[in-house]
Amino acid sequence: MTAKTAVADGVVSLELADPAGAALPPWEPGAHIDLVLGPELDRQYSLCGEPADRSRWRIAVLREVESRGGSAYVHGRLAVGDRVRVRGPRNHFPLTEAEEYLFVAGGIGVTPLLPMVRQVARAGLPWRLVYGGRSASAMAFAAELAAEGPQVELWPQDERGLIDVDGLLATPRPGVHVYCCGPEPLLTAVEERMAAWPPHSLKTERFAPKASVLGGESTSFTVRLDYSGIEVTVGAGQSIVQAVEAVGVEVMTSCREGTCGTCETAVVSGIPDHRDSVLSDEEHATNEVMMICCSRSLSPLLVLDL
Repeated sequence: MTAKTAVADGVVSLELADPAGAALPPWEPGAHIDLVLGPELDRQYSLCGEPADRSRWRIAVLREVESRGGSAYVHGRLAVGDRVRVRGPRNHFPLTEAEEYLFVAGGIGVTPLLPMVRQVARAGLPWRLVYGGRSASAMAFAAELAAEGPQVELWPQDERGLIDVDGLLATPRPGVHVYCCGPEPLLTAVEERMAAWPPHSLKTERFAPKASVLGGESTSFTVRLDYSGIEVTVGAGQSIVQAVEAVGVEVMTSCREGTCGTCETAVVSGIPDHRDSVLSDEEHATNEVMMICCSRSLSPLLVLDL
């Protein structure tokens, strides 16, 4: 790590570079990386720097009040000069072609939107960003974004209340893509208001699972690994990842709650019971891939590309 800077109340920005000075892998707006901070301590953070700058990556980390270990480690223990293992980048929140863009950010959810805003602005396309936070002092990169011009609207909650999603989204606007990232109440409110918009208008990214998505009945089923032919029984209280690992097959995972996309696996046959918060409804409907850390099976046998 080459730099660690406070960028808002409770938020630090980290800059990461290859120890040997090599160029880092390319990425596009919306991508995130995993910081491997220790055993069973992997956390995902959106890249919020400049994609053209291959010499460094920038992320921002919020100090969570009820930290599960990741943010506390970054804020309290990680220091400039420390080496940290990184996986990625991966992108399940890509910027797609549109006539116009509306970006809606809540708190640290602004991070994946930063490079999107810059790319759209450079392309000369119409856009607007509405960025809400608890207070002005808690809104990371606010000055950097304000420099982009009047298209940026800062919305401190202690001064203005909650973002007016009704005013933003009450009227469907064909050709406009809405990108939203932030806390679950904001994402849910935006999804509800956009139910009448044209399909594929809304793109979201979550840092936590959708409400109730991990619930539902869990019965046992069989998974066959297509490469080896190994069959394993996934118990009612067991994930596919846990069942596969129990027979000695390693699977790359990170969040284990269906938000990061690390464990995305192709489905050869069978019907997945999708319980992730990464794939869209359309992607769920194709049943081509699934997140095996949390999703299950609607068919007695599920054959996976493993």
